[in-house]
Amino acid sequence: MRDLNNLIIGRYVPGTSLIHRMDPRAKLLLVFIFVMVVFLANNVWGYALLAAFTLTIVLLTKIPIPFILKGLKPIIWIIIFTMLFHVFLTKEGTLLFEVGFIQVYEEGIIQAIFISLRFLFLIAITTILTLTTTPIEVTDGMETLFGPFKKVGVPVHELALMMSISLRFIPTLMQETDKIMKAQSARGADFTVGPLKERVKALVPLLVPLFISAFKRAEELATAMEARGYKGGEGRTKFRLLEWQLKDTLLMVTLAVLTFILVLIRT
Repeated sequence: MRDLNNLIIGRYVPGTSLIHRMDPRAKLLLVFIFVMVVFLANNVWGYALLAAFTLTIVLLTKIPIPFILKGLKPIIWIIIFTMLFHVFLTKEGTLLFEVGFIQVYEEGIIQAIFISLRFLFLIAITTILTLTTTPIEVTDGMETLFGPFKKVGVPVHELALMMSISLRFIPTLMQETDKIMKAQSARGADFTVGPLKERVKALVPLLVPLFISAFKRAEELATAMEARGYKGGEGRTKFRLLEWQLKDTLLMVTLAVLTFILVLIRT
């Protein structure tokens, strides 16, 4: 339950670091491009470069690394599952050992490490975006980047707003889940013991009030937006104007250099 409460995905941490002060469009481009760049690495040197780049970005945020690692603890099980999936199902390379029907190959170990590192890098960079960028900045940045799609009828403003609201409410829903779990545990519910079937049944008293709470929050948000005269993106002006600066260009250049090097060292 504590892990859910510590989840940092979607949470904004105020600050004055270099990454905090960057244009949200640059940070969004960083995430979009990094998602593709991370798949270029296929050897130790490539992953070492990605690790150095990711660590540099994390350090530039001036957010304590233990705080970030603590917030990523709920996701560690997904990474562990990914590693085990590749270790036991990849049947290539030299057979390292065999126990009954379980066979572990050298290529399975390598793939497990590499795929898990990719996953970890992607989560870290995406988390940095939400930790250093307010939901309003995310909305403005996405709306500007995808502005050309308005010409073909895509509701860019509404989609950007929807995505930023979704990110904003991830921590809220996690806190609500933690609160409901504590309330159900106080009434005798146990989500950690018993057969799998019993545990699944125990989740029903958790999911029902959680969905009701989520729909109630959505209705309250819609009412508040209507009360303030919100009618979509048509005719809206911006109080804060985005300004692309030298540091944003340097970030894009650094990312381009990283991409070029990864392409060169591919084997």
